[in-house]
Amino acid sequence: MLAMTTEPIRQLVPHHAAGFHSRRDFLQSAGMGFGAVALEWMLREQGAAAAQLPAAQSLAAQHAPRAKSVIWLFMEGGPSHLDLVDPKPLLNELAGQPLPSGFQEPITAMGEKGSPLLAAPRTWKQHGEAGLWASEWIPHIAGCLDEIAVIRSCWTNGINHSGGVCQMNTCTNVAGRPSLGAWVNYGLGTGNRNLPSFVVMCDNDGNPVNGPRNWGAGFMSAAHQGVRINGTSDEPIANLSLPPGVTNEQQQHKLSLLKRFDERYAAARPQQSELEARIRSYETAFRMQAQAPEAVDLSQETQATRELYGLGEEATKSFGRLCLLSRRLVERDVRFIQLYSGAGSKWDSHTAIEKKHSAMCRSMDKPVAGLLTDLRQRGLLDETLVVWGGEFGRTPMSEKGDGRDHNPTGFSIWMAGGGVQGGQTIGATDELGLYAVEDKMHVRDVHASVLWLLGLDNMRLTYSHNGRPERPTINEGRFNRKLVTG
Repeated sequence: MLAMTTEPIRQLVPHHAAGFHSRRDFLQSAGMGFGAVALEWMLREQGAAAAQLPAAQSLAAQHAPRAKSVIWLFMEGGPSHLDLVDPKPLLNELAGQPLPSGFQEPITAMGEKGSPLLAAPRTWKQHGEAGLWASEWIPHIAGCLDEIAVIRSCWTNGINHSGGVCQMNTCTNVAGRPSLGAWVNYGLGTGNRNLPSFVVMCDNDGNPVNGPRNWGAGFMSAAHQGVRINGTSDEPIANLSLPPGVTNEQQQHKLSLLKRFDERYAAARPQQSELEARIRSYETAFRMQAQAPEAVDLSQETQATRELYGLGEEATKSFGRLCLLSRRLVERDVRFIQLYSGAGSKWDSHTAIEKKHSAMCRSMDKPVAGLLTDLRQRGLLDETLVVWGGEFGRTPMSEKGDGRDHNPTGFSIWMAGGGVQGGQTIGATDELGLYAVEDKMHVRDVHASVLWLLGLDNMRLTYSHNGRPERPTINEGRFNRKLVTG
């Protein structure tokens, strides 16, 4: 389905024709308003929030999609690839020594130079038929490696958390551009008009670095931004139930009155897309009152499923809830879901990496493996792309004796499902894990690959902003075909 936005209509109708400002203006004015009647009929019949408009065909899937939905597991703070999926025996051999000559120290956030190398005292094993390596910190994910493609050669421009998280979400390390989820929402629209198309959940009550900007719509219509819900609460979406004494009819009258106020205000301010987004949000919220409570009701799950995600264990119950909610949402055709593990840079380990990383790994390892297993058992993994990773990796050099600094020049993420060929590693870092050296993938390439798996071409998906065609990966980024060919 195509996203139903104001932009395609602006492209369809010349600026000098009738002075239309929005899709609502156009549909209500053209053909004495019969366009609006047709739209309402299509929305009812198709059960979707998107309508297929000729002018938006260039935004539609340009090739057969491998995936319908994305679940992005974001390890905020920067997990150490050296301790999880990219073993470096030489690092342990040279531990305590300076970085060897021939290695240029990268610019890091803390700026410490000349720090000795820090050992990664992990127990490494090969797993599955493909024999991919994983450490003892992720034993459950290790059991799923035949379904996982580990990309060991990622790099980014963001050296601190703000820039790194911003770039991993928007392709640039400065604010102002739409997030990847917003681009997906714009390009493909929603598969379920009764639920948000782009959902964000965090494993604690704090905000990730940059806050809502990470899932914002940038210069796009505000309707494409993500919706944060509280996945750790027994009531993930607040205020869905009507207050005592308020009938459904009264609620409809209230929303109708608010809609009239907003539309009257918006008519004089067509440039403010937030007003159109507010109108949509009220409409979606009313529809959500019927479907959303059931979608987030985990009491419907069996005990075996709850145990699979670790809901009965203190260490795993928080992220386990988010992973289980994600599966329930993709079952209901939610398009893009982003989960933050360690919201508030809890993966950051400038000191005490052994303590901090072991705790963070334990909190997410079983839930993530449970998600992959559950998706596979329900026949959803083939159509759901799961992405795991943070904003950067960690350096092989030590910081403050027992920690690691940020490493933007070489780190790992992994993908599973959604047409990805599992049981493989793509690319490589050098023998100390400092720089990506083989089959390098910038964040733009990662985004281009996610979009390609969804059927979208990152160079053909455009949004007109101030007379300029904007693209999700600026003017760079390529799909890595090894993801699907092995």
